Formats: sequence, C-alpha cells, structure tokens
Amino acid sequence: MSSRPAPHPQQRAAFGRRLLAEGLGTSLLVAVVVGSGIAARRLSPGDAGLQLLENSLVTALGLTVLILTFGPVSGAHLNPVVSVVDWLVGRRAGTGLTLPQTLAYVAAQAAGAISGALLANAMFSVPTQVSLTIRDGTGLLLGETVATAGLVVVIFGLARTGRPNVTAPAVGAYIGAAYWFTSSTSFANPAVTVGRMFSDTFAGIAPASVPAFLAAQLVGGAVALGVVSLLFPDVSRAAGDVVIPPAPAGEN
Repeated sequence: MSSRPAPHPQQRAAFGRRLLAEGLGTSLLVAVVVGSGIAARRLSPGDAGLQLLENSLVTALGLTVLILTFGPVSGAHLNPVVSVVDWLVGRRAGTGLTLPQTLAYVAAQAAGAISGALLANAMFSVPTQVSLTIRDGTGLLLGETVATAGLVVVIFGLARTGRPNVTAPAVGAYIGAAYWFTSSTSFANPAVTVGRMFSDTFAGIAPASVPAFLAAQLVGGAVALGVVSLLFPDVSRAAGDVVIPPAPAGEN
C-alpha cells in the first residue's frame, strides 16, 4: 500500500472546504427529500401515488442540482457508501480518499443529514420528533440493497469511463426511477436514512428500522464494488473522480 505525505496547510484548508461542501450538500439533499415529502402530503392528501411522484421528481431534480453545485469542491459524494467504496477502490493505488478522509466525509454527511431534516421540519412548521414510520420486511431490505448497488455502479461506471458531464443527471434520474422500481423507495444512503429518522413525516423512518436499512445499504455497496471491479478491472483510476472530479485545490 502506498504511503502519502502529510498534507500542507493549503491542502488542509482545501479539505476543510470539501467537508463543508459534503455537510452542506447532504443537508440540502435531506431538506429536499423531507421537505418535498411534507409538501406532497399537504398538496395531495389521500393520493399516495401522486405524493410519491411529487416527492421522487423533486428529489431527482434537487439531487442533480446539488451534484452540479458541490461536485467541483468535494466530488459531491453526499453518501457514506459512495465515500467508503471510493476509499476501497483507490486504497491500493493510492488514489481517491484516504481512510481518515473517508471517516471525515462520513461524519460531515451524517451531521449534514440530521441538520437537513431539522431544517425541513422548521420550514414547514412541523415539530421535530423521531419518526414512527416502521419500514421493515425482507422485500424492503432487498429493495434497499438493489437501490444502493445500482447507484454505486452508475456512479463508478460513469467516472471510470470519463463521462462526468452526464453524471449529475444520470444519478438524479436513477434515484428518481428507483423511488418506483424498488420496494423501499430507494433511500440508498446511510446518512439520508439517519437524517430521515428525525422527521415524523411522509419521508420518515422509525429508529427501529434504521439498523436493517443501513446493513442493506452496506451490502449493496459491497455488491456494487464486486460488480464494478469485474466490469472495470482498472476502476482504481476513477477513485478521486467520484461523483464529479473536484477542481484542484487552488481552484476551489
């Protein structure tokens, strides 16, 4: 395993900006998911299908915009599974995130996700309390595994084949579609899952359901890692360019 030199002050400052981008981006993502869920429930009472359509469409569009906005700073992972797979893919080649950077990304994403749920609650004057919505069953967990695996394959496949210009809309489109073709409505993100626990609304998830969802998402990430490694044996070259290649330190 290759060693890396200690970061210079300028590199540390740049990494601080990356963490801020990851935290803020994930916060806004959860605000989009939860806020649009609340709005959908209020605007279309009694029509669950229309509510899901509204929620999924807004999430797809919002995620696309957030990737385009924060990608040049941090890569716009906005998802612990993406960050962990990036580290695993690049660790032997010395590319992508280091383990300490990965842990910092995950912490920033988790903190951002919780703040995003609180923000959505505040915007819609909804009391902040843990969700009572139980989401369990083998089918839902399989759905989460499929949703997460597909997301990671899309991201790393596009990164490895050098198509960052279509990554943001492709990821947004995939998540929007996965709301409908997976039984779990595609959380596909441990940080978002934890954040949604703090809003007892349309998009919420009860704390009792969270551990199983997180486990399914990690399994999905592991499956995706295997698939990507088979399809793109030199995928380590893509580490560091996920989800969108960040600009050099002096340019962001």
